[in-house]
Amino acid sequence: MTYEVLFPLLGDWEATRQTLHLYCRAIGVVPRAHAEFHPKWWHISLKVQPDGLQTGQMARPDGGTFWLTMNLRQHTIVLYTDEGPFKQFDMTQGLTGTQIGDALLAAVAELGLSGNYARDKFENDEPREYDPEAAGRFLTALSNAQRVFEAHRATLSGETSPIQLWPHNFDLAFEWFGTRVERYEEHGKVREYPSQINLGFYPGDPASAPYFYSNPWPFEAEELTANPLPDGARWITEDWQGTMLPYDELAGDADAEQRLKEYARAVYDIASPMLLV
Repeated sequence: MTYEVLFPLLGDWEATRQTLHLYCRAIGVVPRAHAEFHPKWWHISLKVQPDGLQTGQMARPDGGTFWLTMNLRQHTIVLYTDEGPFKQFDMTQGLTGTQIGDALLAAVAELGLSGNYARDKFENDEPREYDPEAAGRFLTALSNAQRVFEAHRATLSGETSPIQLWPHNFDLAFEWFGTRVERYEEHGKVREYPSQINLGFYPGDPASAPYFYSNPWPFEAEELTANPLPDGARWITEDWQGTMLPYDELAGDADAEQRLKEYARAVYDIASPMLLV
């Protein structure tokens, strides 16, 4: 399936979005228990691949590795080992979150692994809907967002994170880290956090249409919001602090790539000088 536009209209896909989100949460439970821990929790994230999403490789007791993929072309979740596909699950069958999570953990157990799994991440007994066409449009949007993010990240100096999809929020994002450090006392300990600017794509929820975002932190509202943003983008100071560019502003636009790059660069140019020492 191909599309002539960078960001197709996602249309009425809320039921499919909820299914994909819940299934991603079920997948994310596995690296949460078995991947090598990263202090920024990068070990639980999924990475965009040509056919969908994939965990990192995880160790098996026998010395091999395994990983999970969500294939949005064949509409399957596949557990792979070094030897190839090990178990496959059809996302079009209407399996509940509980059923898909149980099936994944049972498959992992066949590899000799067990753990204290965060079952609350996926337990849900409502039947799921899945529209392959809607999933295909989402893959197009996700893949192209990844490509534009990569191009923008390549222009930045300093430390950046991987571009990754977070199962809990179902958003694709990466962070640029400034040299300014914020210190907070938490539970009697002083912790240090680097300043940062993220750039992300959120595919929506029942209360919100899809949007792109870029959020500087710390957020110094008076200084930041005095600066204009490109057409369609706006500063957010109500429910959260940052900036938003609605997805529908770019959907079907032949200039979508350039507009998204200009938005990302504008936020970076405005905020980064405040986040460096």
